[in-house]
Amino acid sequence: MEHYRVVNPATGETVREYPTATDAELRDALDLADGAQRAWAAREPADRAAVLHRVADLYEERKEALAAVITREMGKPVKQALGELRTVVSIYRYYADHGEEFLREEELEVASGGRAVVRKEAVGTLLGIMPWNFPYYQVARFAAPNLMLGNAVLLKHAPQCPESALEMERLFQDAGLPKGAYVNVFATNDQVATLIADDRVQGVSLTGSERAGAAVAEIAGRNLKKVVLELGGSDPYLILGVSDLDRVVKNTLAGRMANAGQACNASKRIIALEEHYAGFAERYAEAVRGIVPGDPADPDTFMGPLSSEKAVETLDEQVQDAVSKGATVLAGGRRIDRPGAWYEPTVLAGITPDMRAYQEELFGPVALLFRVGSEDEAVEFANNSPYGLSASVQTDDEQQAERVARRLETGMVFVGGPAGTAAELPFGGVKRSGFGRELGRFGMEEFANHKLVKLVR
Repeated sequence: MEHYRVVNPATGETVREYPTATDAELRDALDLADGAQRAWAAREPADRAAVLHRVADLYEERKEALAAVITREMGKPVKQALGELRTVVSIYRYYADHGEEFLREEELEVASGGRAVVRKEAVGTLLGIMPWNFPYYQVARFAAPNLMLGNAVLLKHAPQCPESALEMERLFQDAGLPKGAYVNVFATNDQVATLIADDRVQGVSLTGSERAGAAVAEIAGRNLKKVVLELGGSDPYLILGVSDLDRVVKNTLAGRMANAGQACNASKRIIALEEHYAGFAERYAEAVRGIVPGDPADPDTFMGPLSSEKAVETLDEQVQDAVSKGATVLAGGRRIDRPGAWYEPTVLAGITPDMRAYQEELFGPVALLFRVGSEDEAVEFANNSPYGLSASVQTDDEQQAERVARRLETGMVFVGGPAGTAAELPFGGVKRSGFGRELGRFGMEEFANHKLVKLVR
């Protein structure tokens, strides 16, 4: 059974525990969402947009308190927590501003005569299963477009984020969302299976591990429910024809070490051409050694603890496996001996296929450096992964950037800097990184009924 509790990863202290939902409470949540959804969908898009604007206002007004919550829950440095909230505000504003436009019916050319239009309508109640690493942002990119569309949301958050989960539910209620249109559930894994199977749930969106995605997709498939999955990543950062290595170091440092490296689209594999490798590796390792993990509540802290003791254990096992098989440690490489979930920012080189780090996702502040001899080899190496979320390309040659971007097997490519996110940009991957898209116009396409209306004359 899952336990919903706040354990401060900076200290290891258990702050508070929350009971999981009873089966009766789960049925009540489903009844509430099912009853609210139809009325919510029947409201004019402009009314729904007004509520989302109010949601954005409240996130802005409450940002300091909300940031403190996730700093306590999962160790995000407060400066980065405030940055996450700025992104959240922009997402709700984006759908409030553009939702009506995205929902306009589309007229089709009809060869057989008459008139035909496609209308985008809500499908019903959706289940969102969200992770701990960006507690507000992950929810926003699922909830904002779907609430604008008229779907209701049942939200099952990560067990270590109960406080932020309740804060979001309260915020939606305060913004004027009808009771039941957004419902938080502290469900167990078995109860999640029950929710997916229920006829009132019309779709599932999960952001999380590959293992969790496979389990949810299997249950959803048996019950003929659509799923959107954003899973793991082992994103490459390709350093090709560059003249300013200091800028590359700065970009790759941010792309790998922000949020203590706990991001699906972090730059986990840094692939450099032979001519750049030695100079980059030296400067990058020096920069990483200069990062001093500290109190996440301090606004000057760049890196805090990892999210949990389990996260540290898993990461350290992967690192020690690599070292034991011959990997070179350029920086870090060990747990930090203090209470809480602390790990040294780490750089490893000499990674070989027999090491876990070669194919597994490392979810923490560990960068892997690889040396290649050509552009073709860099692309081939980047694509040699079971994952395909995003990739970054650093080159001064625009034609090379365009050429390489076309060849990369990922859902997203960022040229000139690390992977990022914005409300207007579609987010998602291919291969074992999942399927479906969130954000942008595409975020309102996944769980919409594209209803054809044909008028015969």
